[in-house]
Amino acid sequence: MSKRLVILSAAFAIFLSEASLGDGGHQIFELEDFELESCEILPAAKLSYVTHGQLNEDKDNLVLVTSAYLGDHHGFDFLIQTGKALSPEKYFIVATDMFQNGYSSSPSNTPSPFDGPNFPTIEIRDNITAQHRLLTEQFGVSNAAAVVGFSMGAQQAFQWAVSYPDFMKKTVGICGSAIEHPHGVVRLEGFKSAIMADAAYMDGFYTIPPTIGLEAAGTHWAAWGTSQEWFRLGLYQEMGLETPGDFIEWWQNFVKTWDANDLIALASTWQRNDIGKTPRFNGGSEAALSSIKSAVLYMPCETDQYFHIDALRWEAERIPNSNFVVIPSLWGHMAGGGSSEVDVNFINDRVAVFLNSGN
Repeated sequence: MSKRLVILSAAFAIFLSEASLGDGGHQIFELEDFELESCEILPAAKLSYVTHGQLNEDKDNLVLVTSAYLGDHHGFDFLIQTGKALSPEKYFIVATDMFQNGYSSSPSNTPSPFDGPNFPTIEIRDNITAQHRLLTEQFGVSNAAAVVGFSMGAQQAFQWAVSYPDFMKKTVGICGSAIEHPHGVVRLEGFKSAIMADAAYMDGFYTIPPTIGLEAAGTHWAAWGTSQEWFRLGLYQEMGLETPGDFIEWWQNFVKTWDANDLIALASTWQRNDIGKTPRFNGGSEAALSSIKSAVLYMPCETDQYFHIDALRWEAERIPNSNFVVIPSLWGHMAGGGSSEVDVNFINDRVAVFLNSGN
């Protein structure tokens, strides 16, 4: 189990070990010289993934699970269990890692001249292109049962529905959006600035981790990750923490397990997210939303401070076959990552019903 997952388990106590989930082990799909949307070539590009369950004879039970910011291929372990919505006994689950998250090709693991701050610009659509190659070339599928994502994973799920409208039968986006709206861009700039303000950051050419900046960035997430009422009611105690200061320290320790350049690159990709930038729409976000053919389960949290529910409702109203289901939680954005057992049960039940329905 990775250091990141050990820290997260303080909040997500229901996670099981990798072995108990029966996955296929951590694997790498070699993309070779991969052309990005920017027209840059990322040499020897790699896409990291794990699998759970078995692909059936008809090859129609594949579910793609995309990773979130500050997350990886373990992000939906709380749903990938026998008897849960993403049961490996029913589905063949492929859980991928985004570029720049430290597992797939990233600033932290790519050789010169594309290492660190020299890593090329990545768009959400670059991840979808790589994942499409994985599913079609490695597993030989031409369509899939569903794509499921949380936060930046939801951004990828919505982009899948636009980029390959006939590939995914169903799309599940949890606490994420198809468009990064202006307030989110500004918030993320504050997060990036916290890291870059550390003198040790050295414009990304650091020789030691910019710890002061990473701790400041962790404090940023502590303020935004849940909700005001969550703090007032002391729900941090459900994580085994005694004070808001303990929660700040928890976030600081977690963020410090990440590479600073990876975090900044991912945040920049997040800031630019907009399905309207898909080439055939020329910036037309509403037209892109209206083009989605798959059935969509759009699941915001009513107290999410990252993705405001009004903006998400606006998006969902423009998707032809959209089911807008609000997570009634005070855990804010963290509700979508399975931070409390109540939220896990709510998400599991709604996702299971949606995937089993005839929509």
